Amino acid sequence: MFTIDQKAKKFTMSLMIIGLIALIYGFISNPHGAWPALLFNTYFYLGISIFAVFFVALQYVAEAGWSIVLKRVPEAVMGALPIFSLIMLFIMIASILHWNHIYHWLHEGIMDPTNDHYDKIIAGKEPYLNATFFIIRTIIYLLGWNYFAKKLRSLSVLEDQSVGSKIHSMGISTSAWFMVFFAVTSSMASWDWIMSIDTHWFSTLFGWYVFAEWSAIGFTTIFLFTLYLKRMGYLNHVNENHIHDLGKWIFAFSLVWTYMWFSQFMLIWYANIPEEVAYFTARLEVDNYKFLFWFSMLINFLFPIILLMSRDAKRNNTRLIFVSCVILFGHWLNSYLLVAPGTLNTHGHIGFTEIGIGLGFAGLLIYITLNALTKQPLETKNHPFLDESKNLHT
Repeated sequence: MFTIDQKAKKFTMSLMIIGLIALIYGFISNPHGAWPALLFNTYFYLGISIFAVFFVALQYVAEAGWSIVLKRVPEAVMGALPIFSLIMLFIMIASILHWNHIYHWLHEGIMDPTNDHYDKIIAGKEPYLNATFFIIRTIIYLLGWNYFAKKLRSLSVLEDQSVGSKIHSMGISTSAWFMVFFAVTSSMASWDWIMSIDTHWFSTLFGWYVFAEWSAIGFTTIFLFTLYLKRMGYLNHVNENHIHDLGKWIFAFSLVWTYMWFSQFMLIWYANIPEEVAYFTARLEVDNYKFLFWFSMLINFLFPIILLMSRDAKRNNTRLIFVSCVILFGHWLNSYLLVAPGTLNTHGHIGFTEIGIGLGFAGLLIYITLNALTKQPLETKNHPFLDESKNLHT
């Protein structure tokens, strides 16, 4: 059984204390800026948590054998989903109660033709963008994701205690239903929570763009926890072939994200339609964001493609750790750029509040994951592909 050492406990507690201090400081010194900081950090870590559920479900529906020996890692990561779901729900409730000004379309009178603040374009989206339907959708997303996460976790535990394929078959059917639900709700959640910040703007690629980002940071997180456990003397059946497979996924989804980023940017910029281009001019013509816009794209693309191109590079733990940390940082910056320009206009900046909340949430994710790993043996039992995973060769 895995046990958390004192260094890890102190490290995670220190990060959470920093996060709490940053949160309090932000809401006291600049509440208008603290809400966007809380939103983009929640979006980032919620994405990691929900991707862990997707990863587990994907292994079931694909009947994949390679990942079984590290299966407990994503199951532990998805243990953070309820906490980040509650934080996201709190932000959304606060938004419709006008405790913050994140969503322009929630402003008073903006959909009333008799009001001075009336916006015809936003008013045209009222059947979808209204407070009641908005919060109902958010509750459906979060409840559905958490239900499937709990169900898949319980089936995994039951599989260890039973013989035969019945539980495994239930895992496949549950995962298939989750895939359908997630395919719809992940895109809609990205429209609601992020894209609707810039209400006049829309992108048909945005759901895929967010999924690619969650996949990139999800795979890097699973890899880092797997390697940590391996170096602590656990997961003895994880070998260089499993690490290689995780490296391939990290490399692949870094390129998929770049493809989505460039496709979205190039098509909109080339078409030069004012209401579409406004999204990028808000990021490219403001000094606070211009450097970060290009910097986040370049490090999320160049570091993986230069450092992970070869087969040997994907088996080099030191290189993979470095690239994974760069990817997490790069996508954290990108998450900031998804939220800040539309909420803070030209006044956004990355300071103690943004960084501190990010570190606090990192400590929370690490603590919850490590604590979840102590609940069950790290080696699964009775899985039909367990022997295949133990003897993986690529």
